[in-house]
Amino acid sequence: MATPEFIRELRAAVGQRPLFLAAVTAIVQDDAGRVLLGRRTDTGRWAVIGGICEPGEQPAETAVREVHEETGVDCVVERIVLVETREPVRYPNGDVCQFLDITVRCRAVGGRARVNDDESLEVGWFDLDALPPLEEFGRFRIKQAANDGPAWFVPAGPLPESPVDVPG
Repeated sequence: MATPEFIRELRAAVGQRPLFLAAVTAIVQDDAGRVLLGRRTDTGRWAVIGGICEPGEQPAETAVREVHEETGVDCVVERIVLVETREPVRYPNGDVCQFLDITVRCRAVGGRARVNDDESLEVGWFDLDALPPLEEFGRFRIKQAANDGPAWFVPAGPLPESPVDVPG
């Protein structure tokens, strides 16, 4: 997974100090109610689709772009599912980031699910009752997207100040 150019430019100026970045997670469903997942190149695990907002990009644009780039599927954003500031993470190279995750529910409108870039080993559609092993991050977002209730927000309170290390 290539680091976006704007982040490389920021890192040249700020080094490894924490960056606060907006990210979007897209829970994409087809007409049969199945959810689109990708098996990540970096971890080998199945995960929901998402990525970092580019400067000036709206979160819905990020969702549509990331889904297409990673899976070849075209989608439209239907609603916000949740908004959450994640714990800070430290990458193996020492860089620290903290993400504001905006999860959106999307509906597939075209394309064909396939590996469409170097971020995924596999891409596929899964019934909600037959999901592959997923981290809690993805399971929770899929569960929240499956209901039509209001958007979910983390209750107010402090976040940990120490970054969580990302395995290398």
